[in-house]
Amino acid sequence: MTTDTAPTKPSASSAEPAAPSTSTSVTARQVWLRTRGVLLAVLLLVVAAIALAATRSGEQHGRLDPRSADRYGSRAVAELLKDEGISVRVVTTLRDATAATGPDTTLLVTAPNLLTSHQQETLHAATAGTTGRTVLLGPASASLRRLAPGVDARSSVPVVARPAACALPEARRAGPVETGGVRYDANGLDADACYPTAGLPSVLLLRQPAEAETVLLGSPDFLYNERLAHQGNASLALQLLGSRSHLVWYLPSLTDPSAGGGAADDSTSPGDASDEGSSFLELIPSGWLWGTLQLAVAAGLAAIWRARRLGPLVVEPLPVAIRASESTEGRARLSRKANARDRAAASLRHAARIRLASRVGVSPHEAHSSSVLLPALSARLGPAPNSRQSLLFGPAPSDDRALVLLADQLDSLEREVRTS
Repeated sequence: MTTDTAPTKPSASSAEPAAPSTSTSVTARQVWLRTRGVLLAVLLLVVAAIALAATRSGEQHGRLDPRSADRYGSRAVAELLKDEGISVRVVTTLRDATAATGPDTTLLVTAPNLLTSHQQETLHAATAGTTGRTVLLGPASASLRRLAPGVDARSSVPVVARPAACALPEARRAGPVETGGVRYDANGLDADACYPTAGLPSVLLLRQPAEAETVLLGSPDFLYNERLAHQGNASLALQLLGSRSHLVWYLPSLTDPSAGGGAADDSTSPGDASDEGSSFLELIPSGWLWGTLQLAVAAGLAAIWRARRLGPLVVEPLPVAIRASESTEGRARLSRKANARDRAAASLRHAARIRLASRVGVSPHEAHSSSVLLPALSARLGPAPNSRQSLLFGPAPSDDRALVLLADQLDSLEREVRTS
């Protein structure tokens, strides 16, 4: 007794083999090879940033801060002023700085170049009408136009010990001081010019018509904790900052509401608060502009670096099979669309010369020489130099009909050589 067993249907896993990966599939290795350069660069930047922050965190965060005992802080001079009975008050906003101005107050602006144009104009208006003293550290030309009109900034010089070379009593008593940095040209204004280099001072005291005084210091180095004990640095610092009974130490901050424009500053009158005339760039703190510029340069360099990573072309098998006739027809359509009859004719003649040369005993590198190929054809087929010269080495066809005729004539010549 026999039993018929129905054929079982093959499972999906056995009937359908796994699809092979194609050249367009991205493997994990390819992803790693493409991204390892970027990951390495990011890792190096992170390590460099951490190392830089670790090495400089102990001495840079308190620059010119009277509460900082770091080497670049200014706690030493603040403590000396307090011992002399001078009150020292730290402010970080323009509103507090302008509100504290008065005849018995010295206002020290540690970073006048960080102030916006509106802040500089407001500060100058608040200090011009008092008999107090304003000390500006390292103001540049753009800041001087608003904070000290008429004074120009010149090129910087190194900070070294220099003699006073002026009649200012404070400077004469202090003697040599470590000064330098930006130099200033008073342009004939009533001023005491001290510690000059090449005729231009790095310490300039301007006497305003209303008895107000403005002191320009080309470099703040002699106010640092690490330099205060050198030369006459401490003497000059105490005399310039301790001429009044109160010292307001202004540390400009990018978070100051007045940095956004006059409307955010309560110390100005409504008529002065006019943001409508300010451009967008003027409302952005200068530090952010420089940061954005640096990021743009870094992005451009990264783009150039990645663009140079393009290597040579790599021949890969196509993911699908394409018939030779389709490839030929596609290339022919592209040539026809571009009216490239000259290139099409040159390609046809080039291939025909190669095939003919192999049949008449001419080497491939001499196949494109009319003086070698034509005599070999004449020896094989008989003399017909003019027609063959024009056919194999003639000018480009003038229209599509002439191009088709050229292709037919080349085929006829090849058949004639094969059958001869």
